[in-house]
Amino acid sequence: MIESTKDTYKTLESASEEILYKEKNSKFFGYAYPVKNEEEVKEIIIQLKKQHHSARHWCYAFQLGTETVYYRANDDGEPNNSAGAPIYGQIQSFDVTNVLIVVVRYFGGVKLGVGGLISAYKTAAQMALETSNIVEKTIDVHYKILFDYKNMNKVMRVIKEQNLNIISQKMEMNCEIEIATRKQNAEKILEIFNSLFEITIKKIVE
Repeated sequence: MIESTKDTYKTLESASEEILYKEKNSKFFGYAYPVKNEEEVKEIIIQLKKQHHSARHWCYAFQLGTETVYYRANDDGEPNNSAGAPIYGQIQSFDVTNVLIVVVRYFGGVKLGVGGLISAYKTAAQMALETSNIVEKTIDVHYKILFDYKNMNKVMRVIKEQNLNIISQKMEMNCEIEIATRKQNAEKILEIFNSLFEITIKKIVE
């Protein structure tokens, strides 16, 4: 049951520096990025393939989501589970999400064997994460509040008192404000607005 009350997660503040790990003439370039969706993942891989157009493999793993998690690991031509899985293992080890790690390999002429590959990809992914700035963020719940203009002060008072983040607002005769609050406060915020006369609050489901 503890998991359901957790309302923070760890991710990267910005992309890591490029790191280089060498093993028996092979070069492994490691990168870590914060990502929001698979489109961003695809764009980054395309860019890295242009940047390292003469490399042999562009292996990666990513994880998206906070409460429901989606991940993928890609060996990109390396033996099964010798690249993507050890990279993903580091994402789990550092307990981060909304993150992509790519390790680009230039083959140096000496085969490393599956054990050597696992070790090299794991190390490069670990080094990329170690150079990253890992931050803790809150899991937020978003609500839309609907009300007439005359009730503006009532709504704004609650927003101020409860320290809510305004994401967007439309102020006309019929007003709409989208707010965000961290998950552990969500029920309380819902109850406060539901108790106010002539004000509607709806949870926004992404």
